[in-house]
Amino acid sequence: MAYQGIRVRLDGTASEGDIGALRKWLEREQRLDEKVRAGELHIQERPRTDETGAPMGIGMDIVVAMAGGAGAAVAKDLLEYVKRSVAEWRDVRRGVEDGDPPSGRVDLVDLPDDR
Repeated sequence: MAYQGIRVRLDGTASEGDIGALRKWLEREQRLDEKVRAGELHIQERPRTDETGAPMGIGMDIVVAMAGGAGAAVAKDLLEYVKRSVAEWRDVRRGVEDGDPPSGRVDLVDLPDDR
């Protein structure tokens, strides 16, 4: 069975530290934190895969998995919130570390139920 989720994929310049820092940033976002505490979301790192689900070598994605049957409107609203949160993280990182922060892609995806 598959369920909906939001995949955050940073580009190849991202370090493990960047991925961990962004995951922690998302976990501290009030709206996401409230949904995690209510059991409506899970935020985790997963090995990077291609569109078929096959592993893509070294790399991790951050997945915001929606528990249960989140409707399309809820999923789209949450997707926009996560996109804004990632942009805010990039702005903060730019101010505290040398070099440009990694760019990223935030997509709504179907995830296998292997939580």
